[in-house]
Amino acid sequence: MPDSTRPKSVLPATQVHMEGFAQVREARRSELVEDYVELIADLIADGREARQVDIASRLGVAQPTVAKALKRLVKEGWAIQRPYRGVFLTPAGEQLARDVRARHQTVERFLLALGVDADSARRDAEGIEHHVSEATLTAFEAFLAKAVPHA
Repeated sequence: MPDSTRPKSVLPATQVHMEGFAQVREARRSELVEDYVELIADLIADGREARQVDIASRLGVAQPTVAKALKRLVKEGWAIQRPYRGVFLTPAGEQLARDVRARHQTVERFLLALGVDADSARRDAEGIEHHVSEATLTAFEAFLAKAVPHA
């Protein structure tokens, strides 16, 4: 096909394309850790111990899956496990949980401000929170400050 009749490419520049895929892969790698530390923090804040059985129930996974994930959290320094007790977060795990919770709340408030119903906003924020960049999160916060000044 001659160059003059060939449609213009819709692909972004190679570097931009690569960076986008790299960001998604990194978000997927950290998503599991973030979900676990956020849930552990929530269970503890609710006045309970974060027990393996409760984590499995809330995440809808089997206990062996939770056991494997908790070993990873301990190995990476996010959590500690005590025999015959629940799971506890390290200071680094507590900070990660706060950061994830803040991202989640910002995304959820943004979706609500757009008119998304509360149930959908809560569910969608659960996935988006792991993939949103700092630049996009900052834009969400700026939008919320203008659109919903009291939020």
